[in-house]
Amino acid sequence: MAGFGSLGPKTKNLVVAGGLTGFVFGVYFYTMRAVGGSDELQVAIDKFETQKVKSETEKI
Repeated sequence: MAGFGSLGPKTKNLVVAGGLTGFVFGVYFYTMRAVGGSDELQVAIDKFETQKVKSETEKI
């Protein structure tokens, strides 16, 4: 195998650009999955809103 050094400059740039693009998309999708996996903050907000509505209706 001749290796990376035998490729032309434009081909090297294309290979590097493809690798970087793949890395960026990989990090993006991993992060979106990790952040969106468990929405604990939204659950806490919903619980607080429910308790707030209950306490307001009890005052009336």
